[in-house]
Amino acid sequence: MPGTNLTRDEAATRAALLDLTSATVELDLTVGESHFGSTTVLRFACSEPGATTFADLVGAEDLTITLNGAALDPATVYADSRITLADLAAENELTVSARLPYSRTGEGLHRFVDPADDRVYLYTQFEVPDARRVYTSFEQPDLKTTFTFTVTAPEHWVVVSNAVTPEPVPTGSGSATWSFGETDRISTYITALVAGEYVAVHDTYAGAHGEIPLGLFCRASVRPYLDADELFELTKQGFAFFEEKFDFPYPFGKYDQLFVPEYNMGAMENAGCVTFRDEYLPRSRQTHAFYEQRANTVLHEMAHMWFGDLVTMKWWDDLWLNESFAEWASHWALVEATTYTDAWTGFTNARKNWAYRQDQLPSTHPIAADNHDLEAVEVNFDGITYAKGASTLKQLVAWVGIDEFLAGLRAYFKAHAFSNSTFADLLAALERESGRELTSWAAEWLQTSGVNTLTPVVEADADGVITSFAIEQSAAADYPTLRRHRLGIGLYDVVDGRLQRRAEGADGAAAGYVEVDVRDERTEVAELVGVRRPALVLLNDGDLTYAKIRLDDVSLATAVEHVASVEDTLVRALLWGATWDMTRDAEMRATDFVELVLRGLATETDMTAVGRLPVYAGTAVGYYTAPEHRDEVAARWEAGLRELAEGAEAGSDAQLALVRAFASAARSDASLDLVASWLDGSAVLPGLEVDADLRWALLTSLAAAGRADEAAIAAELERDNTISGQERAAAARAARPTAEAKAAAWAEAVERDDVPNETQRQVAYAFARSDQAAVLAPYLERYLTAADTLWEAKGVQRASTVLVGMFPLPLVSDATLARVDEWLATSSANPAAKRYVAEGRSDMARALAAQARDAG
Repeated sequence: MPGTNLTRDEAATRAALLDLTSATVELDLTVGESHFGSTTVLRFACSEPGATTFADLVGAEDLTITLNGAALDPATVYADSRITLADLAAENELTVSARLPYSRTGEGLHRFVDPADDRVYLYTQFEVPDARRVYTSFEQPDLKTTFTFTVTAPEHWVVVSNAVTPEPVPTGSGSATWSFGETDRISTYITALVAGEYVAVHDTYAGAHGEIPLGLFCRASVRPYLDADELFELTKQGFAFFEEKFDFPYPFGKYDQLFVPEYNMGAMENAGCVTFRDEYLPRSRQTHAFYEQRANTVLHEMAHMWFGDLVTMKWWDDLWLNESFAEWASHWALVEATTYTDAWTGFTNARKNWAYRQDQLPSTHPIAADNHDLEAVEVNFDGITYAKGASTLKQLVAWVGIDEFLAGLRAYFKAHAFSNSTFADLLAALERESGRELTSWAAEWLQTSGVNTLTPVVEADADGVITSFAIEQSAAADYPTLRRHRLGIGLYDVVDGRLQRRAEGADGAAAGYVEVDVRDERTEVAELVGVRRPALVLLNDGDLTYAKIRLDDVSLATAVEHVASVEDTLVRALLWGATWDMTRDAEMRATDFVELVLRGLATETDMTAVGRLPVYAGTAVGYYTAPEHRDEVAARWEAGLRELAEGAEAGSDAQLALVRAFASAARSDASLDLVASWLDGSAVLPGLEVDADLRWALLTSLAAAGRADEAAIAAELERDNTISGQERAAAARAARPTAEAKAAAWAEAVERDDVPNETQRQVAYAFARSDQAAVLAPYLERYLTAADTLWEAKGVQRASTVLVGMFPLPLVSDATLARVDEWLATSSANPAAKRYVAEGRSDMARALAAQARDAG
């Protein structure tokens, strides 16, 4: 039985049979607090009169169905979220009315009541297959049609959709109707509705192709934090850049950006009606890295207006292309068109490491994944689809040239506007414009799994002159593909105590930087023979390719000693990435990596690095250090962070990031006393504002150490009775090291269905802490038992949150690993659930190997 799944073959059969003319959707949001009314009229042609197909609708009650004027019996034709449509005519009209439930999981039409003021807010989230939770549809991306939405809602509400918002017409009894105009042909997953007591700010972008009305929307309680000027400026910069570079005007008329609560993702590219998680409107101080990431998200969604919305994949096999392109384009635009000119450094420090980790898990897959059904699609929104794909596109741009790449894009947009395409269509356009054969490149990079490792092999004579220089390429045994890489090689020397790239022409070198093409297992680099050996050889200088980079012994020693003196932020990011990879691969002791981070954080200026490095080092402390000296390393890490936090420039971003990191690492009585004193105000760190979010970070640190009880958490929640406060309080409770706290957290995240999605996520990710193994011991078996049925019982969002966030990694041991292996071998759980458990198992095996290396 299909349930809510849909296979690629079923979608292809349906697409071959149907041609949609239009969809009319009427939604009544005045029915009640638990349900809404939905009436859909679908008009479509059938290429084989007499054939049978199906429409999609999930969770319908009080259902009436009419096909071509004839009533259909729901008891007969509605099952497994499908409406069977038999004996189709050449031209058809399907009308379906139903009551449908509001969502509390962020899937479908989500309903939220703000605890700050009791105002009501609704929004839709449809990607991948959830439009069918709101209206009857043919839920697949290649059955595009025009949509006309009509919405009845309380007359004081704001209602926004893909088309320009019309004037509401009062209907009496405090309600009104909004009749939206017809959209262009778009896919179901980018239709949208946002309704409720939102507040709005408007502006206009005036560009080469005319004016675009702009809107920003948010809850009333977060309006004070809506920095409209900054967001409008960024939006206008994005439109000016993309319209010029793509040589295609923005295609959807108006552009609204709506910041919504309890959102599962960062944002969603609904055509002309983009939704964002409203944490992007921070009520507390954030570092530059936060705003860079927010700007990246804004431009990522904007890039989708062309790549994904205007031209849409035929099936989810090309999901990667949507997301990889938007990921690449947003960073490109940030660097070229905004003040965030170091955005590629942030990409290297965070997003690319996400990809490297994902690509080394047992669930790794080609960038162009084989998404044979919806269940496969839903687990592939990952670091490969986004960051590896973007890295690969960056490599492609470097290979074919940016002008040729853009020429191909422009031709592609014009050829496929408002229709569907495949990667083969884009590849053909790029081949025509660049004159290069790209099919073999695509097979090599997009259709194979795994990450290559590139290692310099340097030999020098007694005078320090290089006699041989080669790059060796390797791959994991299970994924043995060796790829072509265009990369830079940087030669760095220590000059006056600073690590600097060698000047051009110095010591017999043509330059301190050369670019080469790496192929096969070994590539000789003749240009560097006869050159004085540098203090550090950096492969992939400039970060053109996607590969793990190794440092030779001399270079590693130099990096450890001098990383803090490197001026270029991207070079530092590459060194951080290389040493973190080596630590994760048990080639560098975790203890040494922690010392390296402490040394480099003191002068690191990239705020993404300052935010991410303590996370990596914290993982090294908690999971990669040998148990026999973990306490010693943890104490050194804690003391080092305290020194850095107290020594940071007053009021700086670095101070804030380092205080957060120190609070997370605090374990000793002295450190916890300091955290408590910052929280209660008895001690003051000059320049540090202890605002609402930082207060919760400090309190959660105390709660995790057993120094803050329920009364303390309740008191803080009374002080901050907002949805953010409620979510942070739930996380603080889950972090406490008691059996009672863990039992309550387990019930909230795993057993109950009434806990909002974002609250559940906060609880799940606060549950399993590396230093709480004893109290978490009972949860190995409870986790594995739950995993047997969780996917079917709780659905994609709730199940994936539990399976990832609550994996019992703190119980890392050979015995735990063996028990998880046994479960993987014998459980009949959904393959998606087993995927997430296998990923946790891989992290545990990696931790055990790293511990063994650290002990050596």
